[in-house]
Parts: sequence; C-alpha cells; structure tokens
Amino acid sequence: MSDRKLITAALPYANGPVHIGHLAGVYIPADVYARFQRRLGKDVAFICGSDEHGIPITIRAKKEGVTPQDIVDKYHEIIKKSFNDLGISFDEYSRTTSSKHYEVSQDFFKTLYEKGKFTEEISEQYFDEQANEFLADRYITGTCPNCGNEGAYGDQCEKCGSTLSPSELINPKSMLSGNIPVLKETKNWYLPLNEYEDFLDEWIIKGHQDDWKPNVYGQVKSWLNDGLKPRAMTRDLNWGVPVPLPDAGGKVLYVWFDAPIGYISFTQEWAEKNGKNWKDYWQNKNTDLIHFIGKDNIVFHCIIFPAMMKAHGDYIMPENVPAFEFLNLENDKISTSRNWAVWAHEYVEEFPGQQDVLRYALLSSAPETKDNNFTWKDFQTKNNSELVGIFGNFINRVAVLIHKYYDGIVPEGNAEVSELAEISKAAKDIHTYLDRFEFRNALSALINLARFGNQYLQTEEPWKTIKDAPEKAAHSLFISAQIAAGLAQLCEPFMPFSADKLQKMLNISQMKWQDLETDRILIKTGHRINEASFLFSKIEDEVIATQIQKLENTKLNNNKTNPNANPMKEEVTFDEFTKIDLRTATILEAEKVEKADKLLKLKVDTGVDVRTVVSGIAESFTPEEIIGKQVMILLNLAPRKIRGIESQGMLLLTTKPDGKLSFVTPEEPVENGIEIG
Repeated sequence: MSDRKLITAALPYANGPVHIGHLAGVYIPADVYARFQRRLGKDVAFICGSDEHGIPITIRAKKEGVTPQDIVDKYHEIIKKSFNDLGISFDEYSRTTSSKHYEVSQDFFKTLYEKGKFTEEISEQYFDEQANEFLADRYITGTCPNCGNEGAYGDQCEKCGSTLSPSELINPKSMLSGNIPVLKETKNWYLPLNEYEDFLDEWIIKGHQDDWKPNVYGQVKSWLNDGLKPRAMTRDLNWGVPVPLPDAGGKVLYVWFDAPIGYISFTQEWAEKNGKNWKDYWQNKNTDLIHFIGKDNIVFHCIIFPAMMKAHGDYIMPENVPAFEFLNLENDKISTSRNWAVWAHEYVEEFPGQQDVLRYALLSSAPETKDNNFTWKDFQTKNNSELVGIFGNFINRVAVLIHKYYDGIVPEGNAEVSELAEISKAAKDIHTYLDRFEFRNALSALINLARFGNQYLQTEEPWKTIKDAPEKAAHSLFISAQIAAGLAQLCEPFMPFSADKLQKMLNISQMKWQDLETDRILIKTGHRINEASFLFSKIEDEVIATQIQKLENTKLNNNKTNPNANPMKEEVTFDEFTKIDLRTATILEAEKVEKADKLLKLKVDTGVDVRTVVSGIAESFTPEEIIGKQVMILLNLAPRKIRGIESQGMLLLTTKPDGKLSFVTPEEPVENGIEIG
C-alpha cells in the first residue's frame, strides 16, 4: 500500500441538513480512516464538498419558492458547520458551484469530447407541456415495473432499489404539474458504458474479488452481467454546469458526471492553498484512492466514474470503495421527507460537548455489511455503560489515585511486564481492522483495552496495598498510567475531542501509531499529570425520553391529513365522555365587556334555562350580528368568573383559515335544548 492516501467522502446533497444515517454510513468512518492514516505518517488528502446541482436541489427550491442558489447557500453552510462541529477532519470541504469546479468539470467534458469518447444521440424524452420543460429523471414518478411501488422515480425505485429509466415507469407523471408528460425529441451526449465492460471486468471482477466488500463486488458483478448501456452525460435543465459546446442549446452536465469530478476540483483547490501538486494525488500510481460511500452510490463510483476516468486516460482507479449499508432509526427507515431522522446540527445543539458520544454510538452500530439500527435507548446504554462506566471510570480512577497517593507524579514500576503488551496488542488489532475497513471491530479493540484496565486495577487494588505493599501499589498505578496513556493515544481517530481532553489531563502529546505497536513506556516515572476531570457524563432517562417524544411527535405529524391541525389531546374514557352535556341553544342578547377587547357577554337560551356566557369572540363577531344565532353549548361546564361576570357554559367554535372564529351550528333550525352526542 502507498504512503500517499487520497480519501474521498460522498458529496452530500445541499438540499437539507446531514443526519445520522449519513454520518454512520460515510462521514464518521471516513474520518476515522483519514485520522488513522495521518497517525501512520501517511501523506493524506481527505476531500469532500457539497453536491449543489442535483435534482433534489431544484425540487426543494420549487417547494420553498426560492432559487436553487438560495437553497445551496443555506444548506452548504449548515452541512459544513455540522461536519466541523463533529470533528470530521476534511482537508478540503468545497462546493460544486465554485468557479474552480465549473472550470475542471467543463475541461474534463471537453477532453472526452475531443477524444471522440461521446456519441451524439437524438432521443425522445419526457416533456411537461404545461411547465414547458424537459423532465429530468427525478421529476418523473410512476409505478415501478419490478415491485409495483407507485412512487418510483424515473431513475430509481427507492422501495426495491432497482435502477430505472423514465421509459420503464408505468403511468408516468410530471412532478412539476402532475400532468402526464409527452415524448419530445432532444439531442444529448452519451458515454457508451458498454465499451468499458471488459475494462471493468478485468479491474474489479478479476482484480478485487478478494479485497473489496461483498456488497460492492456483488452489485458491480450484477450490473456487468446484465450488460451496460450508453448513458447520457448531459441534461435538458436550467440548473447545473453548462455544457461547454457551442451547439449545447442551454444543456447542463449530468449531475453524476460533474459531481464526482468535484473530488478532483476540490483537490486542486486544496493543493493550490497548500503548495501541493494535485496531480500527485490523481495521476500518480503510487497513490491509494479510497472512496467512502453509501450503497446507493456504488454504481456511480464503481462503473460510471471509473469509465469516465478511463476514457480520459490520465487518472488512477480507486484502490477500494468501502460502501456501507443503510442505518435505520428506531426500527424505521430514515426519511428526510418524513423528517424521520436525527439531524447532526440539532444533536450538537441539544447535546453540547458530547460529539464523541454520537461518534462512538454510530461507529458501534455502523452498517458495514448489512442495514443496522439506531435507537436512543441503545445510545444511552453505550454512553452510560461503556463510555462512562468502563472508559471514563478507568481514566478517572487512575488520575484520582495518582493524585491522592503520589501528588500527581507517576510512580515507579517495572517496565518489563506482560500487561504493557495489551496496549501494543490493541494498537495492532486496531491497525489490522482499519486496514480492512472493519470499524466496529476496531472500536471493540479500543474499549476492550479500557475493560482490561478496569479489571487490572480491580485485581491489584492499590488503595489497599498502599499501606502494606507500597512498591506493589506504585507498580500497579505505573502500569495503569501506561494503559491510560495508551487509551489517550488510541482513541483519537474515533473520539478526537475526548483524546484531546485526555492527553491534556495526562500532560502528554500525540505519538505516531507505529510507536504504540511496540511494548514501550508511554508515560515515564516522575511525569506529572494534571487534575482528574470527567471525560463523559451520564445521560439521564429524561433526556432520552425527550428525544423519543420528539420522534413520536414527528410520527403523529406524518399521519396528519391536515398539517395545521393541533395534536390530539389526552384520551378520555367512554364513561367520562358521557358526562359531557352538549345542547343546541340560541343567543338572545350580546354586549361587549368593558375594558376587554376580546370578550362578549351573552344571554343564551339553552332550552333548560336562560343563562349568561362570557366568550372571547369579540374580534370575530359584533354583538349585533350574533343575536338570534343558533349555536352549540357545553351546558354542564362548571361556572367560573371572568372579569367579575359568572360564565355558565362554553360555546363550540372553530378557527377559519383567516384566523377568524366560526360557530358550530345545526344545519337547519332546531329546538333549543336538544342533546348532541
């Protein structure tokens, strides 16, 4: 493997914030890997940026009544800040609306065009006559021919995962107008992917069957077995990178042509800022290119983008594409449209200073080989039992005991003992697992070292031996200090904020990873450590209950037929309901209550009696217009005084769209006092 690592993370769409599914499936594992490679002393470029030309951008813009630029400006900043707040250590985080990206992606297209790599084809594409616009794949919905899902898109069915073309949809409809689109001729430039089948078969199927993840290898093999078809690299849209040809007719580059080129343009931006040669990272065979993606992006990163780079001729192929499966939330698929998600920016606000807890929880549930599930209860358990109860508990005990018995000075101990091998073993295990992109196993190796430290401390009991066997007590705390220092070093890729706090507490600096893989002393006798402080804090049940209730409220809102309806009030029993006495009544008199702008004093004939009711309806009705009005009254409501007037009941009203009140009235005049229910 090379000493130069170009690590990319899938470009997030700038049409909404980042959620835990994105973090667990791409960004946190990619960050762990990048941090680890830096610790190995590798030359690392960790590259990402916002994808700002996708159809989801224009859909969100139309929904919010703003421009696509407004949308990407808003969400680019939210996404970028979320990554920074969670310690995602990109060397460059840019955006596909940058001038550099336009320049690089247009130059890439022209190179392929001048080499004759495209075919020009006139085809019939769906056109919305009412909107006067050609429809991109995502602007067409219909029934999936494979599973019958009626909400499939023109490029993919999200229910069964099938990749589709708009012509395959049954009963297609335009998302712009809801009308049935018509077919209209248009010219586009196609990349004949079928011409790259032999190359892809040789490179992936024969070259990487042993070292690529089965889900990646299997999906690529399936595509190749089915046979590849030419795919249009241009689109009839008004938002995107303009096609740099004189006869392009206002077309833009296909988003999956320009988006992966963002990795190249962003690397160029980073190289220019840091005095690097970007070609060393993209055009030098001594560089390992690693793409971190979700499984829905496999085809683009393992077939389309490699075919583009092969057609260009100057670029290296990825060494590995560790694609992750999907993360569910509370046993339900994460959905941005249903707001069924835990949003990164909201987590940072609601759990201040606990970024590493989320990183740890998501890594321990990372969907490496199959879909996995995140629950708030499991999040709480991982924090309270593992981070607080195991990791933090060990660190705190060691620091407190060294300060209590040795004034913060690491005591003397025997450096030639087997316990030190546990540190180097953990370092080697983590190294092996991360080389294989097994993040959950790597995290287990870390927490197992903390477990060993607790067990060792509990067995040695220096708080007891300090009196009768002081040398033994000193030795056991010397060894415990080595384990604590090992944890401070080894946890950095996974929990960088905690690593920084712990290294400051122990008064040590960061070491190269290779040094941790030898049985060496990490913190010497006579070294002074700082006062103990808690790395993690317990998360109480009430905090978790709030998050669960937040999701329950989301579920209730998703089930609403009227999004403006207030949530249902607390349930009542049938017996409680039968106590309610609703009657028809007629308003006999009405007058304003002095010094009360909202209140009217009413005389109401209930059929049972004539009584006084005070009601807050003065902003919706004048006294004159409601005299003689038949209404519904809650008759057996306990009387109460309002502005010194005893009110003996409550009228039934609703709120109209303009905010004014409206009486609930019988359809036809009826006698007063008729019971309702």
